[in-house]
Amino acid sequence: MKLLKQVILLFIVGSFFWACGASPINNKNIEKEEPVVIANDSLEYEITIIDPGFTYYLNAIAQPEGFYTQDYLETRNRIWVQEWNNRAISSMQFDANIYENIIDYQLYTDYGYEVNYKLFNYFLFAQQKYKMNLGGGFRSNRIN
Repeated sequence: MKLLKQVILLFIVGSFFWACGASPINNKNIEKEEPVVIANDSLEYEITIIDPGFTYYLNAIAQPEGFYTQDYLETRNRIWVQEWNNRAISSMQFDANIYENIIDYQLYTDYGYEVNYKLFNYFLFAQQKYKMNLGGGFRSNRIN
C-alpha cells in the first residue's frame, strides 16, 4: 500500500512538472500579443511585425538592448534585408506567407539603434521559427 501511494504521488508530481514545463510559451498569450512596431519618427520609417511569438522573443529571449553595437546590427541587417528581399521577389521559390513584403532598408540611412535592434532580432526570431537561414553565419538563442 505504501508503494502504491508513492507511485501515485510520483505520478502527480511528474504530471505537474510536465504540465508546467511542456511549453515555455503560452499560446493564449501569443494570440493576444500586440504587434511590434519598429519606427524612427524623424525618418518617417515604420515596420509593423505581427508574427505571433515575436513579442515574447524580444522580451524574454533576445539579448538586451545595448548588447550589440549599432554598427554590428546595421551590418547584419544589410545582409539579412538583402536576402529577405531576394526571397520576397522570388515568391515562386520561397513561401510567400513568410516573405510577404519587401523591406525598404536603405544602405546609408541611419535608422538609429532601436530600429536596427528590433529588425535584427526579428530576423533571428524568423530564422529560428521558420527554420531558415538568411546567411551571415550567425547563431543565436533558441526558441524552445
